[in-house]
Amino acid sequence: MKTVQADLEHVFPDETIARMEALYPAQAGLLHHLLPDHPLLSLEALAQLGEGLPGAQVEYNPGDVPIGIKPADIPTNGLSIGETIRTIDTNRSWAVLKNIETVAEYRALLMDLLGELKSVVEPRTGAMLTPQGFVFISSPGSITPFHFDPEHNILLQLRGRKVMNVWPAGDERFAHRVEHERYHTGGHRNLPWQEAYRDGAQQVPLGPGDAVLMPVMAPHFVANGDAPSVSLSITWRSEWSYRESEAHAANAALRRMGLDPAMPPRWPSYAWVKTVGWRIARKLGLVS
Repeated sequence: MKTVQADLEHVFPDETIARMEALYPAQAGLLHHLLPDHPLLSLEALAQLGEGLPGAQVEYNPGDVPIGIKPADIPTNGLSIGETIRTIDTNRSWAVLKNIETVAEYRALLMDLLGELKSVVEPRTGAMLTPQGFVFISSPGSITPFHFDPEHNILLQLRGRKVMNVWPAGDERFAHRVEHERYHTGGHRNLPWQEAYRDGAQQVPLGPGDAVLMPVMAPHFVANGDAPSVSLSITWRSEWSYRESEAHAANAALRRMGLDPAMPPRWPSYAWVKTVGWRIARKLGLVS
């Protein structure tokens, strides 16, 4: 495979690296990229990728859904994943291909991109752990419901336009600690939505060549524009993100005991006692 660097010396220009240094890891913000049209990211290549991935790595449904829809209420679109991607212009759908790094050519693409960011990331949050890639394909007007994710994430817009609506990570006005605990003990990523949240959003418009840095567990939803959209999300974990997850899981266990534990501290603080205690309890089989 011809890698990204073979096509272009740098996908992330110097101004993006400087912007990353100002934002990472705690703030969302607009970045830019120079990723050219790539044969692995054409609609036909993505349709073939989706058809070859295990079912657990593919998710798709109608795109015209409410912002705060419950996971159990999301309907199917009646199509296969290949049909969904090939007819994305007109089928009013949304799709994501997960963990594309399980395919060698896509892993090479992902690792090339992440390699350009190490000089910013590793001094702040340590080694880039568990690199993963996701591709989002959405019809005009599609909505990705209100949710959060556990990874450090940069979403590169490749085709079409969308608006990322994002709220501060760790702010309980928009995602209460109980929602974090639910998610980190196996719950769905979607969050309860209230229209009053709109006033607190940071809106980041994205077109081809734009990207957005998303902090760990920052609540957000995505509104697609009036043309089909393709976006590539490159993600990684850090020891800090894993410790935060474990602290929330430990809090869930404490809540089941009748306590009301406080929200764990955000970066750069570490909830050392809770996370170490959680790891010991798991090894002893005291929690699942």
